[in-house]
Amino acid sequence: MAAPRSSARGKTPGLAWDEATLAPVVLVHGAEGLLVDRAVERLVGLAREVDPETEKTTVQAALYQSGMLSVLTSPSLFAEPRIVVVESVEATTDALMTDVIAYLSAPADDVFLVLEHRGGVRGKKMLDAIRASGAPVVTCDPIKKDAEKVAFAAAEFKRGGRRATAGAVRALVEAVGSDLRELASSCSQLMADSEKTIDETAVSRYYGGRVEATGFRVADAAIAGDAGQAVALLRHALDTGADPVPVVAALAMKLRTLAKVAGMRGRGGSASDMGLAPWQVDRARKDLASWTPEGLATAITATAQADAEVKGAGRDPVFAVERAVLTVARSAGR
Repeated sequence: MAAPRSSARGKTPGLAWDEATLAPVVLVHGAEGLLVDRAVERLVGLAREVDPETEKTTVQAALYQSGMLSVLTSPSLFAEPRIVVVESVEATTDALMTDVIAYLSAPADDVFLVLEHRGGVRGKKMLDAIRASGAPVVTCDPIKKDAEKVAFAAAEFKRGGRRATAGAVRALVEAVGSDLRELASSCSQLMADSEKTIDETAVSRYYGGRVEATGFRVADAAIAGDAGQAVALLRHALDTGADPVPVVAALAMKLRTLAKVAGMRGRGGSASDMGLAPWQVDRARKDLASWTPEGLATAITATAQADAEVKGAGRDPVFAVERAVLTVARSAGR
């Protein structure tokens, strides 16, 4: 059994999805749907490795009625092992909570009960009881930080037995990293279609248009002080369907990174102290060479204003994001 570890975000200790291990009762908890699905698939696969005849039964928590758990886990005629997966426990009925809490004291033989809870406060008493019982908890917290997405993509390539350069992984995250399922799918696509080491050229071949015109590329050009390139990339991105909101979000994220790194100057803090990957810190330090505190403050203020306007406070989101990009680019070096 894998030892429990803290999640990447430092929340409740638990097993990662790829450490999920069989037990009479297992809780799969977290709002990252892809990881929840993978953890459950892993548990079903492990059960069938033990016995290929393992029968899987799926129950929707919202439809659960009193006594169903007893029926599902009672000895069968041929005594074949079973795995019972209760889906969407965040929408649990009172009857399910009562039955699960009672079940914890005497789990059935040859039955694996898996409960998946995708977040929220519903069912807290039951979740607390499961944790108190010592049952394994698989933690599937959302992956939001760039550093975590880069680590996830790198792990996908490693699991697939393929080598990918650091630059390729970063480029892929910048192109499709807003959704974890899409990122995982893109990794699979690259592994299927690339015979050699996956590099930036391979990523550009499949996702070139998106890589060159994402909000991150716009932000990079603006922070470098290249107003012409930043606006050209922005207009291309908008013309090809990009929404102003994520563009502003990318700009804000890059500026927050600059502010974090600038604030740690002279303090000796590490990348992990700032919640960043080492390559992000190195890049920010290079970018900061052309920024003053006053210029950074102006850029952050302009981006905050654009963020409010593209989310409904203004009449023209396109104008708002273009104005912010120009302000940021012109603030570099001031």
